[in-house]
Amino acid sequence: MSLRALNLRPRTFRVPFNCHTYCRNNAARNTSTTVQSPDTNQGSAQGRSVRVSTLFRTLIVLGIGSTAYGLYDFYNALVLWPSEVRSDLRAGLKARNQGDLGLSERYLRRAYQTALDLPASTFEPSPYLKLSGIAIALASVLEADNQPKAAWDVYLQVLSLPQAYASSSPAVQNDISVSIMSPQPEQRRLTPQETLRQVSIAHKLGEMAETYRFGDEVEEKWLLWGVDRLLSLVKEEGVAFRLKSSGKIAQGQEKDEVERVVLADLDLPEWVTKTDICAPLEALGAFYARRGKVEYSMPLFLQAISLLMPSSPEEPSSLEDRCRGAQIMNNMSSLIMSKPPTPTTLTQAESWARKSAAVCEQEINSPGLKKGDKDQLSMCETTLAVALFNMASLREMADDLAAAKELFSNSLDQSRKIGMREGIMEAQAALRRLDRADRLKSPSIQSR
Repeated sequence: MSLRALNLRPRTFRVPFNCHTYCRNNAARNTSTTVQSPDTNQGSAQGRSVRVSTLFRTLIVLGIGSTAYGLYDFYNALVLWPSEVRSDLRAGLKARNQGDLGLSERYLRRAYQTALDLPASTFEPSPYLKLSGIAIALASVLEADNQPKAAWDVYLQVLSLPQAYASSSPAVQNDISVSIMSPQPEQRRLTPQETLRQVSIAHKLGEMAETYRFGDEVEEKWLLWGVDRLLSLVKEEGVAFRLKSSGKIAQGQEKDEVERVVLADLDLPEWVTKTDICAPLEALGAFYARRGKVEYSMPLFLQAISLLMPSSPEEPSSLEDRCRGAQIMNNMSSLIMSKPPTPTTLTQAESWARKSAAVCEQEINSPGLKKGDKDQLSMCETTLAVALFNMASLREMADDLAAAKELFSNSLDQSRKIGMREGIMEAQAALRRLDRADRLKSPSIQSR
């Protein structure tokens, strides 16, 4: 299924949108490392330098990283693994937790190779989930040990293995001679959950391509692959044919009409979460925004917002989803602000920024907050500081300097509250700029 299936006409905003990494998850990264691309000989991507916008709009980017998305701590249930790999897995994870990455790699690599040689039936049910779990553990150790190319190779291998590790249909469940590396019998296929694991690994490959500068083409390839595979899965599993508004697609409806669905209107099954759907959409949307292809990024962001914050009161969103939705709303404002200003674009951008700030303030001031909500609320706290700054910048562009100064001050207060140094510096610089403008204007007024 292509991006045309998203049912949103492309907008014609052409000015590049620059993303900044302030709001990424605080996972350890080595962003200065440049590794030759595994998929191309072009080396580092061109145009990778990040320019900080004077409108402070670049502080907001995706609030979710694929390192955590879909890659769970499977080792909490080692008893589920065959005895042939269990001891190496346990030893490898113990060494990792003790900080001995080299020893951890040796144990995990041996466990992974053993798993590849075992019959697929050894890992039933859901063999791919177990196989990819071992691969993910190994790759994460390699990346933590500053071996991104080796980690990339492991992710790529487990993503591109023959399908023999897929769950068996009843007709082939007794085919114990089929190993992980064997050709795929026609009756075997990945379960939906296993396909989502593939999507998460593709997402991780896209993230690594950006982090280690493998090139724009490589990053786009894997992010787009993940989104296309996700949309295909939704279609294959019949989710797209269970629209809440009607219960089912009317007979005789054109295929294109069926495919052009709004994801928020789908009756998602229990095994699909909003994170499963939104994370790939957000990542691909951010990629296109950074590359100036705003006509592609806008529909992706809009779909993510519609999923995270459905209009139906019957399906209340979680605090985390609402804060993420507010963050993407501010991204929408930033995208529109990247276009040369007109009365229309300024109004649209301010509308999205105000919506973002309103959602954040509602969540921050909610009387029903629980003690465990603090971590999830931090995204709303940061987004509010940026949304207030964007609103102030738009008021300044509209020559409403009094309102701009008040909003810049509010942004400064919010940044100080959460200790966001970059926000403090940007807001202070904006207020000094307005003060200078006032001083320059005052003598000319008095001389009249």
